[in-house]
Amino acid sequence: MLALRWHGRGDVRLDDIEPPSAPGPGEVQVQVRCCGICGTDVEEFRSGPRFIPTAPHPLTGRMAPLTLGHEVCGVVRRVGPGVDDPRPGQRVALNTILYCGGCYSCLRHKVNRCERGAMVGLMADGGMAECCNVPAATTVALPDAVSDTSGAMLEVLAVGVRALRRGRLRLGERVCVLGGGATGLLAGQVARASGASEIGLVDPSPERRQVAAEVGMDWVERSAPDGAEADLVLECSGNPEAIADAVRVCRPGGRVVLVGVYERAVGFDFLPLVQGEREMIGSLAHVYDEDFPTALALLGGGQVWVEPLVSDRIPLDRALEDGLLALTREPGRHLKILVEPTA
Repeated sequence: MLALRWHGRGDVRLDDIEPPSAPGPGEVQVQVRCCGICGTDVEEFRSGPRFIPTAPHPLTGRMAPLTLGHEVCGVVRRVGPGVDDPRPGQRVALNTILYCGGCYSCLRHKVNRCERGAMVGLMADGGMAECCNVPAATTVALPDAVSDTSGAMLEVLAVGVRALRRGRLRLGERVCVLGGGATGLLAGQVARASGASEIGLVDPSPERRQVAAEVGMDWVERSAPDGAEADLVLECSGNPEAIADAVRVCRPGGRVVLVGVYERAVGFDFLPLVQGEREMIGSLAHVYDEDFPTALALLGGGQVWVEPLVSDRIPLDRALEDGLLALTREPGRHLKILVEPTA
């Protein structure tokens, strides 16, 4: 079968590999219907390895080359020994976080901070293939009201849910989102559903600003405005230069949540944090039973709109040229490209 696999920096290939064997104990085999290409995949291609291991990973034992893809929707095809749920034929999305269960963070139910943590599609084979084997515990059953497209976006939406949870959004607060990628656009919609009084979004791309207006942002700007005075700022661009902008548009006593994955370090003036008693908070991925149920409820209730974020749908055999490379060449023109291996 075809699989989009990371071999090294600047070296991602469409390989013809053997299909996975029968799922082992506690595993299921998922036939992939839809898989999103994430900004993290692009970063791994362009400047990795940042997450993909080049020596055996301490949790999964896997190393490059690995199949990409952690925004996955599919159908359970087979189940391994000891698996009663899900059952074959069940449509699922994947919560791709893997964790050890015994470290300091895991014992406090912060599994996204696991000392040996891993992710399907980065430290184990993911969904940019016709099928993949994953732990049954990573599957999230999808109701009929949630489409395959929405299922593939569930993981990204859960990232936004966690960012709002980390930022402690209160009813009536003003929110500013920096970065109009999928995470920023979905997080803005979560803020609206959670009771924000005003949501603004900043992005240099006119195409992304247009989508932001379509999905209900109150204002959109090319660059961070002076005097925005947001109570909560979500930095979702991954551009380290935007961190200073995030602090600048945050009112005294407000909070800045860093959601992006930053490719390099940057100098930073901490004095505005001190003088304004502003908080800077990191937010990483999601927690399976805290963020996924909320994300799924928002999708099922129609409170989040994902279709405008999909800029292209492509077959698996075009996943490199029209997917990963297209996002690398023209990042501003594309939002979310979905690969449909079995369409």
